[in-house]
Amino acid sequence: MTDKTKLTGVAALGFAALIVLGNAVLVPAGLPTPGTGAAEALAFFGSQRDLVAAVTVVLPLAWVASTVFAAGALAALWSADRVWALVGFAGVVLQNAVFSVVIALRLALAGEGATGGLWRLHDVLIAFNGTFLALALVGFTLGGRRAGLVRRWHAAVGLTGAALLFAGATLAPWVTAEQGPLSLVGLAGWLLWAVWLGVYGVTLLRGRITAASPVAA
Repeated sequence: MTDKTKLTGVAALGFAALIVLGNAVLVPAGLPTPGTGAAEALAFFGSQRDLVAAVTVVLPLAWVASTVFAAGALAALWSADRVWALVGFAGVVLQNAVFSVVIALRLALAGEGATGGLWRLHDVLIAFNGTFLALALVGFTLGGRRAGLVRRWHAAVGLTGAALLFAGATLAPWVTAEQGPLSLVGLAGWLLWAVWLGVYGVTLLRGRITAASPVAA
């Protein structure tokens, strides 16, 4: 195991921990779910400005960690399957870009003069972000299988999460129109993404990559 591989694993675990921590703080406080009415959403952000700002402080570090993970995973999988490795890398980078806009919108919603249109845009972007998380899951899962890094059960978690996230993105017009069970599709996919990411980080830390003995994806 190289120092770079170990750093990649630490970055993956750090990213997973930070995104879970952020949600663990905001969700119990009443973070609006997809489809929540604009008035209710604006009331939350207006009353929880300090909390929203506090969570935002750690997110730049999360984006740094995710980029280090993506670059390290790309390097680890490059010789086994560079196409899927590039797909996974692109997915992580694109989700970083989209989610930075989501967080900017949250800060705007917590400020003066926020409108319902900002909330609608925030809601839709979160749903569409499932597309890029799905790309990351598919790319790094299939590339990882080819490299001997991802076990079969881990691949099942990743591909199931990808399918759910992509389904949530395609259902965005209905998910964001009103609160309902459809929002659980994307949520389930996101939870599997968090589990998949944590396992990927542990695997990289343990140095289980066996590039000399790749398996069929």
